[in-house]
Amino acid sequence: MPSLETLLVFAALSLGLALTPGPNMLYLVSRSLAQGTRAGMVSLAGCQAGSLAIMLCAAAGITAALFAIPYAWDALRIGGAIYLAWLAWQCVKPGAEPLFAPRSMPPESDAKLFSVGFATAALNPKVALFYVAVLPPFLDPSAGHVFLQGAILGAVQIAVCTAFDAILVKGAAGTAHFLGTRPIWLAVQRYVLGAALALIAAKLAFGEGFSGARG
Repeated sequence: MPSLETLLVFAALSLGLALTPGPNMLYLVSRSLAQGTRAGMVSLAGCQAGSLAIMLCAAAGITAALFAIPYAWDALRIGGAIYLAWLAWQCVKPGAEPLFAPRSMPPESDAKLFSVGFATAALNPKVALFYVAVLPPFLDPSAGHVFLQGAILGAVQIAVCTAFDAILVKGAAGTAHFLGTRPIWLAVQRYVLGAALALIAAKLAFGEGFSGARG
């Protein structure tokens, strides 16, 4: 079982993932603005089902790699640092398209909304890279049950992202109006989040991760 400190740090990092624009967020916001809150929630259910599938596959693969491949933990730790640094750059790079810009989308059935949400998450490299590159440094092979640790941490990430995305879907129209009239808030969020992700990337790159373990 991961320690409370590990769970809290991973939850904070998961919130950073949720705050970073990507295919899931773009789809949920677009669908909510075009078809309403209910459609956004159905799409969200599909996205989280896709994330759950990716998380379970990643946890199983990481478990096998940590015990079968020499230096796998170090490779994954460095990979996680590089990925987080890339996310930090995505937050602050100039010229990004406004997330809450109005988009015209035709109405879809619940089944279509769910299936597209599932596919969006299952094929989202941001989600897959998070589990494969960022999750391992939070695991402790010496404590046993690496798959269970990965599943617990993955569940934390899914819970955090579900809560944030539900709020986002519920308030998509209001958020779009707020950010459209106060762009300085969007800029502040981007730079604060980018700095936080960069600091965590440095911690992973030059430290021993958050569990202190090595595979």
